[in-house]
Amino acid sequence: MKKNYTLLTLFFSIISLSVGAQQPQKPSTSDIYHQIEKLNFLGSVLYVAAHPDDENTKLISYLSNETKARTAYLSLTRGDGGQNLIGTELRELLGVLRTQELLAARRIDGGEQLFSRANDFGYSKEPEETFEIWNKEEILSDVILAIRKFKPDVIINRFNHRTPGTTHGHHTASAMLSMEAFEKTNNPTIYPEQLQTTTVWQPKRLFFNTSWWFYGSEENFKKADKTNLLSVNTGVYYPLKGKSNGEIAALSRSQHQCQGFGTTGTRGDETEYLEFLKGQPLQDKKSIFEGIDTSWSRVKGGEAIGTILYEIQKNFNFKNPEVHLPKLMEAYKLISQLDDEHWRNLKKKEIETIITACCGLYLEGVASVQYTNPNGEIVLKLEATNRSNEPIQLESVQFLNNTLVADKELEPNVPLKSEKSVTIPASQTYSNPYWLNETGTLGLFAVQNKADIGKPESDYLKLNWNIRICDVPITIQKDIVYKFNNPSKGETYQPFTILPEVTTEILNKVELFPNNRKHKISVKVRSGKENTKGEVVLDLPADWKVYPKAVPFEFQYKGAEKTVTFEVTPPSYPTEAIAKSFALIDGNKFDKKLVTIDYSHIPLQQILLPSEAKFNKIEIETRGSNIGYIMGAGDEVPESLRQMDYTVTVLEPEKITSESLQNFDAVLVGIRAYNTIDALKYKQKTLLDYVKNGGTMIVQYNTTAKLVAPDMAPYELKISSERVTEETAKVTFTNPKHPVLNFPNKITEKDFECWIQEQGLYYPSKWGKEFETVISAHDKGETPKESSLLIAKYGKGHYIYTGLSFFRELPEGVPGAFRLMANLIAIGK
Repeated sequence: MKKNYTLLTLFFSIISLSVGAQQPQKPSTSDIYHQIEKLNFLGSVLYVAAHPDDENTKLISYLSNETKARTAYLSLTRGDGGQNLIGTELRELLGVLRTQELLAARRIDGGEQLFSRANDFGYSKEPEETFEIWNKEEILSDVILAIRKFKPDVIINRFNHRTPGTTHGHHTASAMLSMEAFEKTNNPTIYPEQLQTTTVWQPKRLFFNTSWWFYGSEENFKKADKTNLLSVNTGVYYPLKGKSNGEIAALSRSQHQCQGFGTTGTRGDETEYLEFLKGQPLQDKKSIFEGIDTSWSRVKGGEAIGTILYEIQKNFNFKNPEVHLPKLMEAYKLISQLDDEHWRNLKKKEIETIITACCGLYLEGVASVQYTNPNGEIVLKLEATNRSNEPIQLESVQFLNNTLVADKELEPNVPLKSEKSVTIPASQTYSNPYWLNETGTLGLFAVQNKADIGKPESDYLKLNWNIRICDVPITIQKDIVYKFNNPSKGETYQPFTILPEVTTEILNKVELFPNNRKHKISVKVRSGKENTKGEVVLDLPADWKVYPKAVPFEFQYKGAEKTVTFEVTPPSYPTEAIAKSFALIDGNKFDKKLVTIDYSHIPLQQILLPSEAKFNKIEIETRGSNIGYIMGAGDEVPESLRQMDYTVTVLEPEKITSESLQNFDAVLVGIRAYNTIDALKYKQKTLLDYVKNGGTMIVQYNTTAKLVAPDMAPYELKISSERVTEETAKVTFTNPKHPVLNFPNKITEKDFECWIQEQGLYYPSKWGKEFETVISAHDKGETPKESSLLIAKYGKGHYIYTGLSFFRELPEGVPGAFRLMANLIAIGK
């Protein structure tokens, strides 16, 4: 199924500059010139859609790099409900991954990134369902807050607000919210509490970024009336970048690695179409900024600033940009005196970046360790290097309220280095994605600190570098980072984070108890500091018996790990319980587990989540013991099968032979395997021969994208985008006497209770007469879908295709999913 106003304004100006433990920017003079061009453009665009990969990177890149507009993408969700092609992260962990992929994309195309609190709960067919689950008023308030803070002149919707039911409900909902927000954001009686930290704002125009896709075909679009459309040639070439816009957009788009959106760059003319929806009508249809003053004359006192900065832009010295420092400092002083707080803070930050770049000023604070704890002591390695001939005074370096360095002259090209010990405040909160700190709802993340709403990520600890150039004081804020030398990659940066003294983790996210036998439960304890000593506890309801009550631990080194074991005896009756592990140190309780996400295209992510697991005492019987599993796009089903006491062998597709399959009671194929695993093209005959000789093959869902083996089934089978998004949809049995509903477990409607996110997806629309259907379900107002589970006899064995979302249900410990899977594996036995 589917803090004040100055600081808030300043936040939006530094999103694209403070990206969290990335290698520091070292701009060329071409980059500096581009920054000056953007400094001299006072206009902004907000692009609005639903998910991380919904954005149009060609248009965002064009607006940022060609138009020079401040351009942001507001993605209402973080994409938690999607799938993952590069790993096993799903739900909130996938949301963290996709958030960072979006930030990586914006670093390439020059845009900024915003979010609402909407949780991507999965596919939704209608916007009304989406609004109900999200809580429309809360998300509308987030959209209005984003507009009031970012203050766009123009809003562009990715999706059509007039066509509910024709696409993902989240898509249509994003456009509908944008339309409504456009009318309300300038009304002070709407969400008046927001006006404590920002001001009302009225965008000038609202557009819909249409294309042939919304018309059904390119032919239909060619015939369509384009009178109300503004065409934009985004296929421009940037000589200073050496790339066409389509090449930059492709690099940006390709950051969505977990969604498989690697894209090849394009060159030459390309047209984007914008349909005018609301606001001031266009007259000549040449620019979305028609009639909007985007010069320095826009702000009171701005003309004098423009006189200085336009001259610098016109006569920019690419070989020696430091010659512009006196005039830049003159403009900086004037910008600092502007009455308009929004433009003052925004442009002040932009020109500070340009000033430090023109004098090659390198400022960096590197922590001696990648992480520490509240009240932990670290050494900061400070470096300030002035790579210009302009005299620069380092007046101070401050960490919180502590001055680390004071009154130092930065001589030309002579690094000033210093090491200082600092103590992290005992009250410092842990580093964690802010939207995961509290428990939200199915559709809405809980954000306790309202000032965080809209931010792409949590803030990092920072240093304030107070410098004086041309006798003008400037404060430059930089994240504290951690870096080391990787022998194969060289200089490597990671975020500097604050973590607990100890974390624990129940190693099995789900533990099945099919009988009354006691289980040994492993809990991993990890030290977050040196010389930690305490005990770890496994907490369960009173009807579950746990021995021992606690297990002591002692660590000498930070980062050390130890696995302890508890014996757990379940109740005699079917039940479900949430097991919680925690550590006790000197009476202090530590109840988080640490999850690390580490991919080369994003910064290292360390996430703290409740250390919990689901324990299920269920009635289940199995047949067979050995399972072969072909991994697809990434899932955790093999571990779930091991929970059922199967021996699971993960097969390398290239090494599959008739001999290697003959001892398996069943072979399961992971999600989207036939979309992503090329080797299956050459192994399909071997797999079907295994079935023909008596084996059972269970293929989980594939998408409508190109299949590597069109004959993935022995009989006719055509995949469609049909699905049942309502996990609570009533299930009826079309063939109640079929063995998969009766042996070894009797399957009833109760087995479809407590399913999460969706019942199934990508059901076949056509299938051969050889297949039997056994269950039927449908979303409200739709016709029954009977192809979620198709079973066919082939030779001596059985071929099963299923779109049921086992990849979600099994790792979440849904009892009925385990019982049904046991029956599928047992067919013919």
